[in-house]
Amino acid sequence: MKEISDTTNVYNEEIEELENDYTLDRVPRDERTKGWLSITNITFGIATAIFYFQMGSVMALSYGAVNAMISSAYAIIVAGILGTVIAYLSAKSGMNVNLLSRSGGFGYVGSSLTSLIYASNFIMYCAFEGLILVSAVHHFFPTLPKWILIIVFGSIVIPLNWFGIEQLDKLQKWSMPIFVVFLIAAIVISFYKPAVYTGAVFSYMPEGVAVGGTALLMCIGMHNGIMGLTALLASDYARFLKPKDIKLGSVMIGFIPQIFCFGVMGGLGIWFGVRFMEPDPGVYIVLLLGIGGALFTMLTQIRINVTNIYSSSLSLSNFFENMFRFTPGRRFWVVVSGISAILLMLGNIVDHLSTMMTFQGVFLLSWAAILVTDALVVKKLMKIGPNYYVARQEFLYRWNPVGVASLLISSFIGTLAALGYMGVFLESTAAFFAAVLASILTVILAKATKGKYYLKFEPENINEQDRLS
Repeated sequence: MKEISDTTNVYNEEIEELENDYTLDRVPRDERTKGWLSITNITFGIATAIFYFQMGSVMALSYGAVNAMISSAYAIIVAGILGTVIAYLSAKSGMNVNLLSRSGGFGYVGSSLTSLIYASNFIMYCAFEGLILVSAVHHFFPTLPKWILIIVFGSIVIPLNWFGIEQLDKLQKWSMPIFVVFLIAAIVISFYKPAVYTGAVFSYMPEGVAVGGTALLMCIGMHNGIMGLTALLASDYARFLKPKDIKLGSVMIGFIPQIFCFGVMGGLGIWFGVRFMEPDPGVYIVLLLGIGGALFTMLTQIRINVTNIYSSSLSLSNFFENMFRFTPGRRFWVVVSGISAILLMLGNIVDHLSTMMTFQGVFLLSWAAILVTDALVVKKLMKIGPNYYVARQEFLYRWNPVGVASLLISSFIGTLAALGYMGVFLESTAAFFAAVLASILTVILAKATKGKYYLKFEPENINEQDRLS
């Protein structure tokens, strides 16, 4: 009976590892079977969020369409470069950013800090996006209490995440054509609906606002709040990329979603927002598509929230395995993430969105900068530390001051800047300022510690194809 029990346990562990999407270790080389087009399509779940409509509309109406477009170009370039490098590191190593952080400057306990805040970030955005959906549906069914809609739409993403990467791939692939049809319909109808503003939309400037200066900095500040997230997100999916697709795929995964997020969706947000002088996409999408607008909103918010919950579940798995050796499996954390998002929606998280975006932007952009600097400068140019990544705790120190100290110091100073203690310029560019500071500190601390805290000892039989060079 013991032999049968042991065999069953081994079998269950193997099944769990498969269903877990390799949350606690690298994806084996023979499991990296996704083409770059498939991975890029999955990341479009976040790229098609109505949130980007709202950003474009708010920036254009508050600070001018020209400033919004300049800021969008900045966001595409910076987030695209960061996303490309992170996607490449993930595809080469088979790890997401939580695992990369372990031997990428943080240590296995130090990386728990990033995992927990990363998870909370996705849960927060899941709640925010869910509330947009609830508002759109409530517009047509006002007799239904919002709390019921919150529970229904908050719960629906849990079963949609049950089977991991394969399920996400199919969901995003089959829903994308429907999304495109709705989007084209909204654009076409917008030309026929009587406009509130009849001038040149993309030249619109509010009274008293000029191109550049404080207005542009405010737009850049808004973009900085989300850029770190879009760059880091790629790693959760790029780790499944086919080895032969790594070079081309990393660029595509890094840039195409950014172009769509900030360029296409943000640009359409400018168009709709200025044309109808309305910053809320929940209002103008329904104005254009009627009940179809509610269906469109439902589709986009489900697409984005399945990716939010997926990434959150990976991060929570990493945190609790590191800190408490608690490994109930990814599905458990899918349920926890979904319930947490529901509670935040019931608590009306949207009232605190601006503040949370500011602080999360500082943290996430700094984290992305540390990972990229560690890989390209410390490991590759300075030859400090291993030129490969390790996920297993037995090979790693609990803490590595290179990443941990850089993140804490840059986030603290960046937060002071965001609160306005260091002048208007740094207040608006706090996240970018923190990221630059984090990069400089990473180099200084790596040089000072001479790479001592990256590995306790080297694992045997490192696959040469997993090395950075």
